[in-house]
Amino acid sequence: MCRNITTLRGLEPAATDAEIEAGARQYVRKISGVQKTSAATEEAFERAVAEIAVITKRVLGELPPRRQPPTTEPPLRRLARR
Repeated sequence: MCRNITTLRGLEPAATDAEIEAGARQYVRKISGVQKTSAATEEAFERAVAEIAVITKRVLGELPPRRQPPTTEPPLRRLARR
């Protein structure tokens, strides 16, 4: 669906809350078409991000470990290295 969303399962160290939220935010942007929130969209947008982040954290915790780490590094980790 969106090539900009990075795989978080199997990262070492494990995905942080900030990385999970960033992925959830990117997903909600993509499916909603909302790039910048307005007064009319902000509450629903932020609620969706929060709910998807919780679900993402849960599913990452429930899935078995990956045999190999993801091939790409999350954007927040790339920025931190600079």
